[in-house]
Amino acid sequence: MKREEIVGKIIEGGAVAVVRLKDPYKLIKVAEAIYRGGVLGLEITMTVPNAIKVIAEASREIGSYMNVGVGSVLNAETARKAIDAGARYVVSPIYKKEIIDAAHESDVPAMPGAFTPTEIQTAYESGADIVKVFPADVVGMAFFKGVLAPMPHLKLMPTGGVTLTNAGDWLKAGACAVGVGTALLDKKAIEAENYKALTENAIILMESIADARQETKTA
Repeated sequence: MKREEIVGKIIEGGAVAVVRLKDPYKLIKVAEAIYRGGVLGLEITMTVPNAIKVIAEASREIGSYMNVGVGSVLNAETARKAIDAGARYVVSPIYKKEIIDAAHESDVPAMPGAFTPTEIQTAYESGADIVKVFPADVVGMAFFKGVLAPMPHLKLMPTGGVTLTNAGDWLKAGACAVGVGTALLDKKAIEAENYKALTENAIILMESIADARQETKTA
């Protein structure tokens, strides 16, 4: 897929699951569980043990029906290795132009992190496809409305502070999609291999997003 198509799928999907597993061998089952609940985006962070190998395996096993990307990328070299392993998009908690450039070399979307209006606009001007506002729980939903009022051209995705039931509220505040970590990927459920609980979490999350989009259409 081309970069624009991948961005479109991320926005259409509405949610990206941020994966930070201690046991990477459970990743495929975790991914399949949230997929059954409607989540299509999967961000495998570089904090996962053997992350590059895990990304390669996930791309082979579930890449045909889930949008597999890499997260917690801090430099261009890591971005390139992850893309070579099959990552379809690159997410970072920080803004570095070299990461955006490395992603675009392979026609892959870049989603750098930013925190202030100036950082967000700088990332956009450097080619960011979506800007990850992080940590979003610090600035809150009002921040999104405030930033987007004078800069409606921005595509913003909050990570941090997104829950199963408030995801839709973030979209109503102007987010194009949300990044969701522990609220969706409950650690205790994963340790107990209770994958049904993860599917149920995903259903709640996606219902929140669907309800918000319906409200926006009818407003």
